[in-house]
Amino acid sequence: MNVSDAVRQRHSVRAFKPEQPPAAMVRSILEQAARAPSGGNLQPWHVHALAGEPLAQLLHLVATAPMQEEPEYAVYPPELWEPYRTRRWRNAEQLYAAIGIPREEREARLQQMQKNAAFFGAPAGIFISMDRRMGPPQWADLGIYLQTVMLLATEQGLGTCAQEYWAFRSQPVRAFLALPPERLLFAGLALGWPDEGAAINQWRSERDPFEAWGEMRGFD
Repeated sequence: MNVSDAVRQRHSVRAFKPEQPPAAMVRSILEQAARAPSGGNLQPWHVHALAGEPLAQLLHLVATAPMQEEPEYAVYPPELWEPYRTRRWRNAEQLYAAIGIPREEREARLQQMQKNAAFFGAPAGIFISMDRRMGPPQWADLGIYLQTVMLLATEQGLGTCAQEYWAFRSQPVRAFLALPPERLLFAGLALGWPDEGAAINQWRSERDPFEAWGEMRGFD
């Protein structure tokens, strides 16, 4: 598989088979991804990969913990403006429509949203954290690292779903992983073999055309 194939094939997987990917495969993906670019070679990422009993213990803790009052960080800017507001709204509408949940069924939507807290049934869950004293350039480094992990996983036939949702459930995760106060929990990543028969895995989010967000000047 070349890089272009991996970019086209990668998508957010929200239903997984129960089989656990081999430890050696997961470690290889995480280690190779550390070749991702990092400004000043700071390599600000810190990774926890969980499966089996440790993952089950964490998910039980999350399921029984009260909802926290404030997220780890603001996932979206307040009062999101156009065109971003419409993009986010359409994305949610299309996702729920793909699994037959109409807009007025709020409880069903909440139940689907809560599947985030179980990594959508993935047999492996990965958490990415960093020192909260880092700035926007290092946040970008974490995003590049995550994308590299996801492309390498795609190459191996695995599915992934990057989840900033964990910013809203960070407290039990922080306690379970014994993260020090200066460490910020950035995201989780569901990892496993995708359930190709699940309706939600047939859906693909839209992308705007290049003309909506790009310019080129000075090219022949």
